[in-house]
Amino acid sequence: MSAWREAFLARLARHAERRPETTALRAGRRRLRYGDLAAEMTRRRRRLDAAGARRVGLALDNGLDWALWDLALLAGERVAVPVPAFFSAAQRRHLVEAAGLDAWIGPGGDALGFAPDGDPDIATRSLTVPPPLHPGTTRITFTSGTSAAPKGVCLDAAAPLRVATSLAEVVAPLAIARHLAMLPLATLLENIGGLYLPLLLGAEIGLPPVASVGWQGASGFAPGAALATIDAYRPHSLILVPQQLQALVEATPRAPAGLRLVAVGGARVAEPLLERALASGWPVAEGYGLSECASVVCLNRPGEPQRGVGPPLPHARVRLDADGQVLVHGATMLGYLGEPPAAAWHATGDLGRWDGDALRLAGRRREVFITAFGRNVDPQWVEGVLCTRPSIAQALVHGEALSANRALIVPADPALDDARITADIAAANAGLPDYARVRAWRRCPPFTPANDQLTANGRLRREAILATHGAWLGAGYPQGASP
Repeated sequence: MSAWREAFLARLARHAERRPETTALRAGRRRLRYGDLAAEMTRRRRRLDAAGARRVGLALDNGLDWALWDLALLAGERVAVPVPAFFSAAQRRHLVEAAGLDAWIGPGGDALGFAPDGDPDIATRSLTVPPPLHPGTTRITFTSGTSAAPKGVCLDAAAPLRVATSLAEVVAPLAIARHLAMLPLATLLENIGGLYLPLLLGAEIGLPPVASVGWQGASGFAPGAALATIDAYRPHSLILVPQQLQALVEATPRAPAGLRLVAVGGARVAEPLLERALASGWPVAEGYGLSECASVVCLNRPGEPQRGVGPPLPHARVRLDADGQVLVHGATMLGYLGEPPAAAWHATGDLGRWDGDALRLAGRRREVFITAFGRNVDPQWVEGVLCTRPSIAQALVHGEALSANRALIVPADPALDDARITADIAAANAGLPDYARVRAWRRCPPFTPANDQLTANGRLRREAILATHGAWLGAGYPQGASP
């Protein structure tokens, strides 16, 4: 058994011995105490044993059951594969086959070849020869869809727990006793920062369904519902993506009472938003991380001036290469599914510079953008889908730090009216997950080598196009608007 897993379980046992009546997990009126946590984990481990479940897809909504199944998988040294609710049917099928899942917990398994077999909560399927995994893999977290076939990041048991332990050291002065999960637990950031971290601290974790904290699909957020739930749970800590923070700051003049830490990550936080949030009493600390590094790498220290994304966590070593690219060592992945083992230092593709001991980011080498909801999107994937429609000759998609993706469209025929193009964009959107869909579009002249917006072999020159159309592409857009 991993030493990190043993230490984590020992910490839970100490909480159970010293404060058995303290609530560990809470969802509405349903509660589980620290004194009862180990027994419940053991019961679920036995159910997994009986079902012969070794690689398990976890497709539940936030709640006690998600947390308990995840903990049982961790304690039993099985492979846990959280399933993002926003994945399309095709992405789910890819996840199942690439990871070689033999069990599924949650709805939707029947459409993927899983069937109940004795246990009402665990559906299984037979596999003759499951695909190989990197040795030591106990968790596979799939990227949030940088393409139609997201990559599986293989982690061992140590990596997430090392990150959680680092976070516990950094936030210890805040004496956090209650955390409210505002992101889906299938998100690695919330899984580590909102489940493992509070458990290390002996804190109570609020786990209401994601709709209760304002989520409407993958790219919609209702701040009124979120504020009501925050009022009901009275948390000391939250983890938010920038779009949530923006909506909450706009919805109320002052931060809810009792908050001690609001960690913000998943995408870049605009400086004006950060300043406004701090002025309104939100105890915001911006951070930085990625799935390949078991989520959090850097975090601004609570109560200190915000400097970029903050200093590295105690477990992480960060350096910049000759081009300014951020390299990370410590708690990194074993490798991608189906690919060679990872290097000791992970090349993030992000560019950065140092501000004392804090890291400031300066863009990304790769073309993938991150929406305001923290979803990674490969624009070439979406552009390719758009260009399959008869009215669209060329397209450029942009959504960096935006709540709704935008597209520049070159019509196949300048005489086509907007209604025809809008209908084709809607048809393309129907085949995409909602976080990748285009919500606003504008006509533009063709991209050509002559105007320096196309290479000789047909690739878009994005920087040149952004220089010409950046004012519109980078503008905000009303949430939920359609083309």
